[in-house]
Amino acid sequence: MRDDDLHAMQALASRTWSRTARHHPGQLAWSSRYAEATSDVVRTWVEGGEVVGWGWAEEPDWLELCVDGAHVYATDVAREIVAWFVDRAPEGPTRTMVMASDHLALTVLGEAGFVPEKAPWFTHHHLGPADLARLRPVPDVPGYRLRAVREGEAAPRSACHRAAWTPPGGTSRVSTVAYDALMGTEPYRADLDWVAIGPDGAWVASCLVWLDVATGVALIEPVGCAPGHRRRGLAAAVSLAAMHAARAAGATEALVCPRGDQDYPVPRVLYRGLGFEPGERTVTLVRE
Repeated sequence: MRDDDLHAMQALASRTWSRTARHHPGQLAWSSRYAEATSDVVRTWVEGGEVVGWGWAEEPDWLELCVDGAHVYATDVAREIVAWFVDRAPEGPTRTMVMASDHLALTVLGEAGFVPEKAPWFTHHHLGPADLARLRPVPDVPGYRLRAVREGEAAPRSACHRAAWTPPGGTSRVSTVAYDALMGTEPYRADLDWVAIGPDGAWVASCLVWLDVATGVALIEPVGCAPGHRRRGLAAAVSLAAMHAARAAGATEALVCPRGDQDYPVPRVLYRGLGFEPGERTVTLVRE
């Protein structure tokens, strides 16, 4: 994806952010840069020099969309985005995801033939200013040390992610080259990218936090721990370390978006244990 397209998408996401919003600038940075090959098929709608909506075919069969719901022509813009995606989509099912409370998007997508699916869906969890101000201390995990990532460490950092997220027999698109590009993408900050290092020097757990300075919202995306080091509190410890760093950097609240359905219950339990409260959920829609 071109930098100017990403910046336009992030600007609208930041300007329209609320606790019922789907997108955060950090989520867009991660989704567009975590892999070497991501779609650059983006279209923006501009009114008076300001972006009022955008559509992104993140995959040929997957649409991400964002519209300024307060704009006088919001419905028309949303319809144009959906029509643009449908016209260029391949044969077969196509999907998208919106917030359950986004009645504008749900109505327009329904007009185009999209219907809800049961899963997957995600629940946005929030840590408000008061709770962020009284974060519990970062626990000591015997045998491990925590620290922020440094410049030039894309190779071990990407390997740490792959160790946590690559399924047995599978592959990961998070390469050294991709992570190096990610580290140069706003609003990435190395001081908000934390890892846990084991006794043998291996990086075994990680938490990346994205701070949107304009809103003060710090998004956790993603967190991972290598299978051989789980159930020791490392994911919680590294998340707390990153959130403490985000608070010191000016964050006033935090956001994380784990799965809400029952296929992946562990992250939801982890974040609620850190004080996050569930809020709005997403809906996945399919057009056959």
